[in-house]
Amino acid sequence: MRTDIHPKYYPDAQVVCACGNTWTTGSTRKEIRVEICSNCHPFFSGEQRIVDTEGQVDRFYKRLQARQEYLVEQKTREESKVSLSRPISELDMNTRLVETLARAGVRNVGQFLEKLNAGEDTVLAIEGFGRKSLIDLKKKLRSLGYELPEAVA
Repeated sequence: MRTDIHPKYYPDAQVVCACGNTWTTGSTRKEIRVEICSNCHPFFSGEQRIVDTEGQVDRFYKRLQARQEYLVEQKTREESKVSLSRPISELDMNTRLVETLARAGVRNVGQFLEKLNAGEDTVLAIEGFGRKSLIDLKKKLRSLGYELPEAVA
């Protein structure tokens, strides 16, 4: 067996906390400095205080704030998807259909749903707008989450 490979053991090592509390213990170091002990730790003292080592609390709050901002942005994006003021040109429909509706004065989803609420015949009365265009547009609106009038659905 090799000799002198173990560190020196101090049976009376002094432990000093940042709060000023000291005690002795056995260690391989003569003096040990700690930031928190059983006298000042919130779990043992019952005190309500945040122990922040290395900015963990700040990082947590920063991540929490980023999450909240993300949720608000996502909610806004979802609401804009089913907005009645959304232009029909944003629905990725064919150009002929969009231009036909624009000539008839229907430029956004709300205006189209008003006409559709009056009945399919009102929409089909638009010159150049046929049944196939109506079916395609209704499918698209349903897939985006719009509520179509009951009688028309």
